[in-house]
Amino acid sequence: MHAPRAATAGRTASPATARLINDRLALQLLQSEGALTAGQLTALTGLSRPTVADLVERLQTAGLIAVVGESGAQRRGPNARLYGIVADRAHLVGLDLRTHGVTVAVADLLGEVRDERTAPVGADDTPEAAVATALAVVDQALAAAGAHHPHTIAVGAPGLVDPATGRLGGTDWIPSWHAALVDALRTRRAGSVLLENEVNLAAVAEQRDGAARDRDTFVLLWLGHGTGAAVVLDGALRRGASGGTGEIGFLPVPGTAALPSASGCGGGFHSLAGSAAICALAAEHGLLPTGTGTGTAPKVLPAPSSDADADAPPSEAQEADADAPPAEAVVRAAVSAVSTPSAASAAAAAFLDALAARIALGVAAVCAVLDPGCVVLGGETGRGGGEELAGRVAGQLARLSPLRTDVRAGTVGGRAVLRGAVLAAREAAQNELFTSAG
Repeated sequence: MHAPRAATAGRTASPATARLINDRLALQLLQSEGALTAGQLTALTGLSRPTVADLVERLQTAGLIAVVGESGAQRRGPNARLYGIVADRAHLVGLDLRTHGVTVAVADLLGEVRDERTAPVGADDTPEAAVATALAVVDQALAAAGAHHPHTIAVGAPGLVDPATGRLGGTDWIPSWHAALVDALRTRRAGSVLLENEVNLAAVAEQRDGAARDRDTFVLLWLGHGTGAAVVLDGALRRGASGGTGEIGFLPVPGTAALPSASGCGGGFHSLAGSAAICALAAEHGLLPTGTGTGTAPKVLPAPSSDADADAPPSEAQEADADAPPAEAVVRAAVSAVSTPSAASAAAAAFLDALAARIALGVAAVCAVLDPGCVVLGGETGRGGGEELAGRVAGQLARLSPLRTDVRAGTVGGRAVLRGAVLAAREAAQNELFTSAG
């Protein structure tokens, strides 16, 4: 194990600042490495044994760490004690808001989920009823986790989040109950309430737990009911002046019949890679009946197994409506068909190539501006296509761009937004608690 050296009071930091830096470093090590002895903390931080002893006492007094066991070393003594972060020191809530429902997770300070549950919101529900439903499921999850007073709540929602105000803005097509719910949470909860774009949170999850763990610069391309992107540069999310970084659905691209406008992304990249467009493309290749509606079985491809969406929350499955059939099952079935010689394999391969060519148009435009070196395909379609689709997109991209770009399939799965919300809440809570420890 290796860690950067801690600050010392004899250098540029004052004694108080040095204590704060050293305490935070020790907590970060306990977060990343798990329980450690005082001797291990001494070796990892480069601090003296008396300094480590002092910080251990401070952190224990603050209720942030506790003895969780012994190291098993032959020489028993104070250094054999294992210290770990007190997970119950603070509880966190992550929310994933969708058009037709909300999924809630309650976690401890280490990000371990203690309870998770989903509640549907009816299409005819009033905003007040939808907010009441969401608040009720939050309270139920908190009660089940034994955490009635969360420290931090992080909410993932579609649409623009104004960086200056932390509020949803410029999103007339987003259900009004989303903003009302955030306001209600901020009114009734003593803890902090963070609001973040859902695709940005999915990128956080992919960077911490998924396909981008080895990258501090990458773009997550979200391919689902709609399209979007999250940009991470040098380890930091880039949101833009109005929160609109990554609104790739509005990107003008070849192959569409019109241009996008300020009031809608029809004619932009969304018209090529959104769920409805992908199902129309499948119908053109004979894989779906023309004019397919939601729930219609493929014409040539085998009907997808009911297990195909096992990792997706019910609210994701409900995202599609009659005008935009879900593309994930179609893409999954195409990937399955190309791996097994059949009457459908040739049509499935042609469909995947055509889809990859469309996706590559958006990826090439992003790469020409940002040169991220890595693009992760997320969302329902990205998840359904997996490495098969990612490989085809990489091949198409190589023909369009001279920039070397690694195209990867997202690996976090259907809980990417929810996991990102929990991780964002954990980071915010730890920043506050770890900073105040000194």
